[in-house]
Amino acid sequence: MSAEELREFYGRYVEMANTRDFDGMRELLHDEVILGGTPVAREAIITEFRKHTDAVPDIHWEVQELLVEGGHIAARALDTGTPVAEWNGLAPNGASISVAETAFYEVVDGRFKVMWYMMDVDALRQQLVG
Repeated sequence: MSAEELREFYGRYVEMANTRDFDGMRELLHDEVILGGTPVAREAIITEFRKHTDAVPDIHWEVQELLVEGGHIAARALDTGTPVAEWNGLAPNGASISVAETAFYEVVDGRFKVMWYMMDVDALRQQLVG
């Protein structure tokens, strides 16, 4: 995929996450994805997204920086929303959150094959615990 195609591919992925089109997202993932160094089934990725949106129904991912090279994508995003259930081990307190996320991907044959993401959990903790 060209750099422009990778940008469009990633934009579609984020749009699907933000519109909760998890069924459509399946077409963007290999049957098995290496998530954080561990092989997982495509359905595990979908389940993870559902857990996020169950805990934070209005969660929104906003890409602030996107770099592509070869089949690799690096993104810096801002995750915002209001948790209504325990999320990342923290109880909701009614506050809205704004948390930085960094993610790295490898796209093979037009689908995600490798995914790594890191969230600023310390900032999340400060917003929910104080």
